[in-house]
Amino acid sequence: MLVVVAHPDDPEYGLSAAVKHWTSAGVEVSYLLLTHGEAGISTLVPEETGPLRAAEQRAACTAVGVGDLVILNHPDSMLVYGLDLRLDIAREIRRVKPDAVVTASFEVEAYGGFNQADHRVAGLAALDATRDAGNPWAHRGLLGSEQPWNVDQFLIFGADDPNVGLPVSRGCVDAAIESLRCHSAYLAALPGHPAPEDLIPAALRGPAELFPDPGVEFAVNFTMHSI
Repeated sequence: MLVVVAHPDDPEYGLSAAVKHWTSAGVEVSYLLLTHGEAGISTLVPEETGPLRAAEQRAACTAVGVGDLVILNHPDSMLVYGLDLRLDIAREIRRVKPDAVVTASFEVEAYGGFNQADHRVAGLAALDATRDAGNPWAHRGLLGSEQPWNVDQFLIFGADDPNVGLPVSRGCVDAAIESLRCHSAYLAALPGHPAPEDLIPAALRGPAELFPDPGVEFAVNFTMHSI
């Protein structure tokens, strides 16, 4: 699995519970972040924030069993959809060779409000780069000796129309809570942000309501497409 998101902390709002489920089952999961999130703390200059948030993301990866983390240097809060971004993502897909690419919702309206601009760009670029990665004529001459790679499935977390659900254990939920706690400096800069131990279980109980099995307390839902 290759998770493609815009910022540090983007995987930690429920998706990381699914990641822990996968890694516990022996699935190799890699993270590709398109920015360092350097514009995310208003009281710190980007030169300080970027390395700090990258370190927090590395700790969050450890919490859910992810060992392969790549962070690109596209500009936080000014992520631009274009061929350069698609190329960088396609290159990572060809390197990782995942069976599935996972991203977060890139709809204009998401999560109860308007989606952040970088999230919208990241998701659409991830989708198009997934197709680019399997096309030997896309980015011709730019990817060198890297061979085309066809991804089987494209999963969108947080979409309004999920078509597949993944029940997760309490242990996976606890790991997801810990992964969000790892972003302590970032969360401290967000007044009124719910505590991870309150936010994550509540977020994952809602998706579980789609399951008729009363034994399913927590779930992570996706919209899944074949590529």
